[in-house]
Amino acid sequence: MRVEPLPVVLVLVIALAGPSFAEGLEPREPGQGVGVRTVVAGLNSPDAFTFAPDGRIFIAEHESGVIDIYDPSTATLSVFATVTELFTDGDAGLMGVALHPQYPAQPYAYVFATRSVAGVPREQILRFRDSGGIGTQPKVIFTGNTVANGFHQGGRILFGPDGMLYAVDGDRDDPGTAQNLSLDAGKMLRLPIVGQGRVRASLVWAFGLRNSFGFAFDPMTGALWEMENGPECNDEINIVRSGKNYGWGPSETCSVPPPPPLNTNQDGPNPVLPVTYFGTPVAPVGNAFCSGCALPDSEGKMLFGEFNNGYILQATLSADRRSITGIEPVYKTGTPAGVLSMEVGPDKGIYFSDTGAIYQLVAA
Repeated sequence: MRVEPLPVVLVLVIALAGPSFAEGLEPREPGQGVGVRTVVAGLNSPDAFTFAPDGRIFIAEHESGVIDIYDPSTATLSVFATVTELFTDGDAGLMGVALHPQYPAQPYAYVFATRSVAGVPREQILRFRDSGGIGTQPKVIFTGNTVANGFHQGGRILFGPDGMLYAVDGDRDDPGTAQNLSLDAGKMLRLPIVGQGRVRASLVWAFGLRNSFGFAFDPMTGALWEMENGPECNDEINIVRSGKNYGWGPSETCSVPPPPPLNTNQDGPNPVLPVTYFGTPVAPVGNAFCSGCALPDSEGKMLFGEFNNGYILQATLSADRRSITGIEPVYKTGTPAGVLSMEVGPDKGIYFSDTGAIYQLVAA
């Protein structure tokens, strides 16, 4: 996962101003009593990672194409596989990793990568068989139908409660693709898994998306909460539902009228507006839900990262868990690159990565 570079002036303004909070929500000072534990360091842009049930971590390194396995019981890092023909330019590279829901009984690891296919960059999902900690029998199970470039690739993949493989695909820096249902770009895709880890034909599950670097399923409701990176305005948090249009398209503008967030969500039929949005871009990335995470005042809340300034925030949800009633910072990473991704471990802890390491949020 990689957020496209912002103009230098904008980056400086954000750095000086600190966190920018969603419209209409009251920010509070960074929470007390939250720290981090370094789990594994010395990594090369770990854009995505996921946990095996035994606690091992599968790590996708953005530019090298290497999929590592970190074993916390031995504190060792080993190479699982390397994605060949990797196309790296800006956002493009190795961007997502997930394990089969019945892993290790079904010993398959899936990765989302941009690769050169007959000389043309395309997004692909590959499946590897885990043969004693080594990735074997690589198989392409999905190839995107939109030419890739260095911008707006998306790349997060995650199995949902329904056992389907969900993948978010960016608009390739072309807003018109998000409203074109014949293209996979600008969509949330849902890919049914059938026998032995294979994927049937891909499906467009929702559309009208710009560029996303994180989504997660609420363990209490099953709802899919997605982090959406806007242009120079209107970063979003969405609940993505089947068949819905999230309004990104060629009419997008940061000017008014119409008022925000409608100005970046006005294309196509019946556009769904975000749950909340950030007027000043923060680049929201990975998100995860605390369910027994043992952090102070975090139970039931959704935590997410900001790439632009390195804050980790938590959102308090309404009683029906369909809206957000407050957002507050809980930790400041202090790293210039900010947060890349976030996951829940088998111990129910909240973990996140930056450009060089994976950490766990802990009670201090």
